[in-house]
Amino acid sequence: MQPSNPPPPTSSIDQRIVASLRSVLSEGIHSLHEPCFHGNEQTYVQDCILSTFVSSVGAYVDRFEQELSTYTGAKRAIATVNGTAALQVALKLAGVQAGDEVLVPTLTFIATANAVNYLGATPHFVDSEAQTLGLDPAALRAWLEHIAEASGDGFRNRVTGSRLRAIVPMHVFGNPCDLDGLQAIARDYRLVLVEDAAESLGSFYHDCHTGTFGKLGTLSFNGNKIITTGGGGAILTNDDDLADQAKHLTTTAKRPHRWEYLHDDIGYNYRMPNLNAALGCAQLEQLPMFLDSKRRLTDRYQEAFGKLIESGTVRLLREPTGCFSNYWLQAIILEERHEHKLESILISTNDAGLMTRPSWSLMHQLPPYQGCPHAPLPVAESLARRIINLPSSAGLV
Repeated sequence: MQPSNPPPPTSSIDQRIVASLRSVLSEGIHSLHEPCFHGNEQTYVQDCILSTFVSSVGAYVDRFEQELSTYTGAKRAIATVNGTAALQVALKLAGVQAGDEVLVPTLTFIATANAVNYLGATPHFVDSEAQTLGLDPAALRAWLEHIAEASGDGFRNRVTGSRLRAIVPMHVFGNPCDLDGLQAIARDYRLVLVEDAAESLGSFYHDCHTGTFGKLGTLSFNGNKIITTGGGGAILTNDDDLADQAKHLTTTAKRPHRWEYLHDDIGYNYRMPNLNAALGCAQLEQLPMFLDSKRRLTDRYQEAFGKLIESGTVRLLREPTGCFSNYWLQAIILEERHEHKLESILISTNDAGLMTRPSWSLMHQLPPYQGCPHAPLPVAESLARRIINLPSSAGLV
């Protein structure tokens, strides 16, 4: 459907945004992001059921891991029950221990902070870039120059005395953040880089897939992601030893034996079931089509919101220069003078059957994490008052 004429400038911002969305989307109810099942999903799942191998081992798990490795360029991929479990294990393998601090964005989904907390470590929240919405290397470096002091085992927070162990960038809504700048900080401050690429399967930073720049990276295949396994995630790494450890730990640390139950560590029951992997294999076959659809949808939103963009009312989130975004969730960002309209826009669009959402509540403002250390967060706090996610399903165009 081609966009219709934009709404007249005399309309309220709420009405103009509803009209702009309606010029792209058909009549009816539109959710934020629903999965598309147009391929071999039923065939592969039925085949899995008939094989009786529906749990944590099976041919589809092996196939899914290999195809993820091939697509992302990571040497190894280890499939897990969800993205949070993947990140928890990745951080453990990166050497994060109880009492450590891990630098994470405050503008992220709570799973990023939770995975740190599960290990007894503390999330240390830092600010975001206005353009990519990801971690801001310049702001982070300035903050570390202020609070980090060298010690025998790396750097410590001079205020808390805790070791600064790792940095976890998250690619917000699938848009790659400044990995060059963050890698430089990781080197200078002896931090382990672990990417939370939960939202960015299909996104590339200067021709390399997100999730492959750090010691480890993680993906999510929740029901609302660009491809889904129902529930699921994966650990990516180029280190065979870390990959073997990840597979061992996520399989309850059970040593191979024909009949004995020998466990040599406290492991986790985190392996992806074969049934979920069967769904994932079918979804992965359609990823190029999903990516093409999302780019066309983004271009249509760009045209539909053209007048609002030209007038400085909103901007549409677009991929950074030199990067390729999967455009998992499309988003408009209100200009600061219009931030007071956020709530009324959310009400108007949802009342019209157009599911829109604000960004997540910032991590440092949530009850479990209000006492955690954090840098000044002016950009993230401003963005949280202005971000509006739009219906973004691959099946919309």
